[in-house]
Amino acid sequence: MPSHSNHLVGETSPYLLQHAHNPVEWYPWGEEALQKARKENKPILVSIGYSACHWCHVMERESFEDEATAGIMNEHFVNIKIDREERPDLDHIYMDAVQAMTGSGGWPLNVFLTPEGKPFYGGTYFPPKNAFNRPSWQETLLGIKTAFHERRHEIDAQAENLTDHLVSSNAFGIQPAKGNDVFTADKLDTAVSNILATGDTTWGGFGKAPKFPQTFTIQFLLRHYNETAYAKNEAHAGEAVPLRDRALQQALLSLDKMIEGGIYDQAGGGFARYATDTEWLIPHFEKMLYDNALLVSVLSEAFQLTGIERYREVIDETIAFVLRELSWEGKAFYAALDADSEGEEGRFYVWDYKEVKGLLEDDADVFCDYYDITPRGNWEGKNILRVKVPVEKYAESKGISQQVLREILERGKEKLMVERMVRIRPSLDDKIILGWNALMNTAVSKAYAATGKEAYRQLALDNMRFILDNLKQQSGAGAFHHTWKDGKAKFPAFLDDYAFLIQALIQLQEITGDTGWLLEAEKITQLVLTQFSDEETQLFFYTPAGQADVIVRKKEVYDSAVPSGNSVMAYNLYHLSLLFDRPEWQERSRSMVGGLEKIIIKYPGSFAVWATLFQEIIKGTNELAVTGKTPESLHKTLLAAYIPHRILMVAKEPSKWPLLNGKQLGDETNIWLCHNYACRLPVIAVADLIALINSAKAAN
Repeated sequence: MPSHSNHLVGETSPYLLQHAHNPVEWYPWGEEALQKARKENKPILVSIGYSACHWCHVMERESFEDEATAGIMNEHFVNIKIDREERPDLDHIYMDAVQAMTGSGGWPLNVFLTPEGKPFYGGTYFPPKNAFNRPSWQETLLGIKTAFHERRHEIDAQAENLTDHLVSSNAFGIQPAKGNDVFTADKLDTAVSNILATGDTTWGGFGKAPKFPQTFTIQFLLRHYNETAYAKNEAHAGEAVPLRDRALQQALLSLDKMIEGGIYDQAGGGFARYATDTEWLIPHFEKMLYDNALLVSVLSEAFQLTGIERYREVIDETIAFVLRELSWEGKAFYAALDADSEGEEGRFYVWDYKEVKGLLEDDADVFCDYYDITPRGNWEGKNILRVKVPVEKYAESKGISQQVLREILERGKEKLMVERMVRIRPSLDDKIILGWNALMNTAVSKAYAATGKEAYRQLALDNMRFILDNLKQQSGAGAFHHTWKDGKAKFPAFLDDYAFLIQALIQLQEITGDTGWLLEAEKITQLVLTQFSDEETQLFFYTPAGQADVIVRKKEVYDSAVPSGNSVMAYNLYHLSLLFDRPEWQERSRSMVGGLEKIIIKYPGSFAVWATLFQEIIKGTNELAVTGKTPESLHKTLLAAYIPHRILMVAKEPSKWPLLNGKQLGDETNIWLCHNYACRLPVIAVADLIALINSAKAAN
């Protein structure tokens, strides 16, 4: 039996439960803890992390499990633990506060609040003793205690100033869009150039280590190439390689190097959160659902555009990983796998040379050479599997057939996975988060479109039914919960949850032809417009109206690890305006993008989803309708084509939907290409449709 228990023992969050038996008297965020702080006039310590956070585990072992440290915390503070994945709204607020105070942020996030809940001091990881130019945790606690009692007026003034800063920072320098010169093609070129200026042309990716996938940036570059490949005069004077070709090269190089690197699990599939080095070799080993969802989505587009078979293989391998290790009954998706096992980061995933030699026997030499497995190791004496030379080139250089090489590699990976399964596994965060499930739903829908695998379409349908059955609130107002676990849904959904869910519903309608999904998307959009709107900026707040436990209603606009709810809502409104003939929704979408135009173009890597919508507004949306008594085969062929800026509907019978209304239904299946509901004569082959679309691009 544990020697300690605190107020977290009744929680469902794996992260909170990890701390339920610390000697620290942790409370979950809630009125009990906040009232205690006010009643006892104590400062509040809010400590925020998540289950897959390596340094969160380190600080727990060093400080939160230490009796003496816990004694200081319990005597002088009200201590609150927050799972950032359960309460991203609070995490955003207090992360912004710490960044304003210190210039940096991260997790664990430790922030001190007045009894009224206003932040006045904070930081990230604090060591048990002075180190890394950081004060010790005990030293920090005692310093805060002294300042709170002896210089309370300074503490209160700092808290008020910081809260005012958080309110004012919500403005972002938004300027309402005016005139017809907001959406111009030359600005797109500037955005592309600004992205490419940060590109690593040797190892792919953008910026220096640590390197994150930046899937939205890759998607923007793929779409830029696709939109300009047939345009006239795209090359600029003095360019050895046209901008569009450089955009494609950097996008594909980034995908290729990630796929070949240690950030991709060569044995088991799936991507880690980021790489700590330039070459994508050394991952931060945690695996997040959202990263894998976003990478499947962009790989699906890359496969549609290029037909490169390796992209299809990685789509399949990544979805297989998700189903194997992050799936609840094949219907819903868990949040994350920890980076650590047995107290060591990456232990579950790395290999010893002798171990691999013994497992693979006759195949070992080729397998080890191909995956860079050596006696010395490529990371801390162990080996992270990576590919230095692709299969085709390696087979040629060794004088063996590709088929033989692939068989050796597949046999080897199967044996390694069998061995891995007996190891002590990293802990699983088995929360089911609405927004992340919606991102995965979109991913498997796009994977179905790209590959034609019926299992992916069925997975999208099963997951969406799970979401609607289990995460919708019972109030009847149409609102949703943010998380679900063990049959219990918790917390009101946030903007991201709704935005990603609407996006998934739109995508699901495209791959099924079932307009019921669009009607559900419309209802949820109306709820977002009612509960989240900021009429002054035309953007949306992160939290719904009436939520009382936040000191400021933030508006998130940056596309970072996941896209911002605002950028996705702008996209949703733009597409739904066409599907439902709601011009006011398109006007709002354009206003949202136009208000951020200057920072979108200047910093497209941080606003890549916005930049992609900016691109679509300029280049136009292909409004596609498939009509006929048996449209299934042509519909599936059309889905496989790379037409990213589009809406798509299918009709087997007369329909009053704006895009379908008046379309003749005969024995022959037709594809209609429309812009603003003005349609070309129908065609009967996808190749003919692509020719029409490309001729329009060339004309522009």
